Amino acid sequence: MSRVKRYFFTGFFIILPVFITAYVLYAIFIFIDGIWGKIINFYLRRHLGFAIPGLGFILGMLTILVVGFIATNLLGKRLFNFFEHIFRKFPMIKLIYDPAKQIVNSFTSRENPAFKKVVLVEYPSKGIWSIGFLTNEGFKEAQEKTGEELLHVFIATTPSPFTGFLVLFPKRDVKILDISVEGGIKLIVSGGIVRPER
Repeated sequence: MSRVKRYFFTGFFIILPVFITAYVLYAIFIFIDGIWGKIINFYLRRHLGFAIPGLGFILGMLTILVVGFIATNLLGKRLFNFFEHIFRKFPMIKLIYDPAKQIVNSFTSRENPAFKKVVLVEYPSKGIWSIGFLTNEGFKEAQEKTGEELLHVFIATTPSPFTGFLVLFPKRDVKILDISVEGGIKLIVSGGIVRPER
């Protein structure tokens, strides 16, 4: 019986990462396919009597490639900037678009990445240590009000490193860890199972 149990758990832990990867890819596929697929397949069903699964996904990928191709050309950049300028004229759109663009740029930028360092902080109370990511220096008003040099620390929650809490800590209370950001993300995603190397 112990041998069967061992086989089961070995198989389970081999299949689990494969299942999680497949599930994430499937969720992405359904999301992208749903953008174009619903509209196109509605007309196909109505006029031709059939639908093509995955057509929306293919068109979504082609749209991304075409936009990327256009945006890398000089004329395309000018056109994109022109339409972006018009797009941002609308007040409600600007409120959403500008922060969204800043966040995307911070995650894709090598010069100014969103997560700069992995840190150790006492949170949520003294004596309890949490892993966080240094994202920025404290903004001026907060530092003036507290009289402290503050750092922005993003305390991520397991299993997603992109959801969590923003906490402003005094610089003296933030301990910089000698591990990579990728190592810190792995530590959080795995719930502490994967131990990062220096």
